[in-house]
Amino acid sequence: MNKTLKAEGNFLAISILVAALILAGTLIYVFGPGKGQGGQANNTGKQEIATTGQPPAIGDDYVLGDPKAPVTIIEFGDYQCPFCGRFFSQTEPKVIANYVKTGKAKFVYKDLIVIDGFIAGGQESKNAALAADCAGEQGKFWEYHNLLFEAEIKDGKENSGNLNKSLFVGLARNLGLNEGGFTSCFDSKKYLAEVEGDTAEAQKSLPQLSTPSTFVNNKLVSGAVPYEQFASIIEGELKNAR
Repeated sequence: MNKTLKAEGNFLAISILVAALILAGTLIYVFGPGKGQGGQANNTGKQEIATTGQPPAIGDDYVLGDPKAPVTIIEFGDYQCPFCGRFFSQTEPKVIANYVKTGKAKFVYKDLIVIDGFIAGGQESKNAALAADCAGEQGKFWEYHNLLFEAEIKDGKENSGNLNKSLFVGLARNLGLNEGGFTSCFDSKKYLAEVEGDTAEAQKSLPQLSTPSTFVNNKLVSGAVPYEQFASIIEGELKNAR
């Protein structure tokens, strides 16, 4: 088969899969077969509210909140993922207000770069992650993380070209970062190993690569579940910690 036609066929298949998931009303992106499922992908669109999992170590990722908080929340996300954006805008603010700021939980974000793979040469998700880490170098990871999601939510499209160097530098400028230092960091891909390491961790920790995937201690929550359901899982973990 002609390589171009084969690539176009693969892209079409992925596009159809993504469209089917969105039309089914799912709140999660699922990529490829799950472990131990005989090569069959779990594309039913159902949310897995809480299953036992093996959370990764925090490592050198940025922690929001008290490092000694009894509940650890680790999200694997992609800045282009619309369901990650939904989790960011609808669930995460209440989690931060009610659990992180009160010292009951700490929040960690890890990169799971997947949407770049929807097109040949896609790099927007990876570049956004690199930019966030460069902002983190100047003490503004979480502020930059928020601005990236807000920009992508406003754009409303994946692989549209909006997550580009011009935007990244503009966001850095808006946060008062040292522009030269930020640009040098981004251009050198200083944190590429960090970003790729997060994705490798996801491949080891998750039974199915999907975004968002969030650990609440050792409970794995798949999808942009509503705050009330997410909070009930946190409450359960807090009771176990007493």
